[in-house]
Amino acid sequence: MKIIEVNSPKSIKSFHQLPYTIYKNDKNWIPHLKQDIEKVFNPKQNKAHAKGSIVRWILKDDKKQTIGRVAAFVSNKKSKDKNAGVGFFECIDDITASNLLFDTAKKWLSKHDVKHMDGPINFGEKNMFWGLLTENFTDPNSYGMNYNPPYYQNLFESYGFKMYYKQFMYKRDMSIPIQEVFVKKHEKVMQNPDYRIDNVEGLTLNEIANNFREVYNSAWAVHSGFKPMNERTARKMMQNLKPIYDPKIMVFVYHQNKPIAFYINIPELNEIFKYVNGNLNWLGKLKFLYHKWRSTPQTMVGIVFGVDKNFQGKGVEGAMIKWSEANIVHKTKYKQTVLAWIGDFNPKMLHVCESLGANIYRTFYTYRFLFDKNEKFERLPIIK
Repeated sequence: MKIIEVNSPKSIKSFHQLPYTIYKNDKNWIPHLKQDIEKVFNPKQNKAHAKGSIVRWILKDDKKQTIGRVAAFVSNKKSKDKNAGVGFFECIDDITASNLLFDTAKKWLSKHDVKHMDGPINFGEKNMFWGLLTENFTDPNSYGMNYNPPYYQNLFESYGFKMYYKQFMYKRDMSIPIQEVFVKKHEKVMQNPDYRIDNVEGLTLNEIANNFREVYNSAWAVHSGFKPMNERTARKMMQNLKPIYDPKIMVFVYHQNKPIAFYINIPELNEIFKYVNGNLNWLGKLKFLYHKWRSTPQTMVGIVFGVDKNFQGKGVEGAMIKWSEANIVHKTKYKQTVLAWIGDFNPKMLHVCESLGANIYRTFYTYRFLFDKNEKFERLPIIK
């Protein structure tokens, strides 16, 4: 077997073609868009390159067939808070092959003076390419979420990776009425004429961005570890959502016309991208536009939910959920909702999902491998 660094058009092509071999008999697999993957490796499109480094390899067997791939990366490499990880892992069911891939990543990461490597994770945002699927191999994968054969878990754990935290995705059948507690909370909140709930139809992207930023900064930026979002970042985020968002399912709550909460949903894009086959070239774009025009997706994905800290615990969450039942469930084509992954280290958000009547739909593991075998392994702490 031979490890080859991916640094040429030929090796990049092999990197992208391998999954089509791994999943050729898996009817549920929907390939990631190669354009999405290449953005991760492009310094002009991924800001993580400014403070970090990334490299990727493919593995060839003795017949020169590609049988594995992996990427390794280090973030904040000039800081004491540097992070290291592996991602984009694919491999045949062969521990010798997977060990060689992990050894290669470990050797490269060791040069950056790191103490561990996490995986499979992304070189960038956590909403894409994060975690190893360990439960539910019977449904198609969601957009941006990893999908893999069951044997990958053995490949990681045989090497010495240990589960650092679990990630849960929840699903809810939208035809099931919401609990009475949310109905009562909605009634109580809406008795006050200062409150208003609406979707974003009729708003410009800049107006949506400003509303989102205002709620985000009052809901999360007040906590340690979260930085206030600036206007430029908020507008860029909404510009990125422009080609895919549905204004009917992006919901805001206002108090005296000031935004105080949001429930941001997007269509399940893989219900479109399954027709694109991993390549958003001109033909792929035509297929995407056609299925978007046909309103093909029947699943919506809740990507973020937030309430101004000053209004938390006042029933606003319940009011927003009841409004969504009346104005999304009964007025749109969406039949089910999937909630973006939530870590098992966040019990409050897990409780919110369960109180909604949602059930765990998929389970992912984020693993950690300690370079020093004598170091005590500790899981990610629970948020209190």
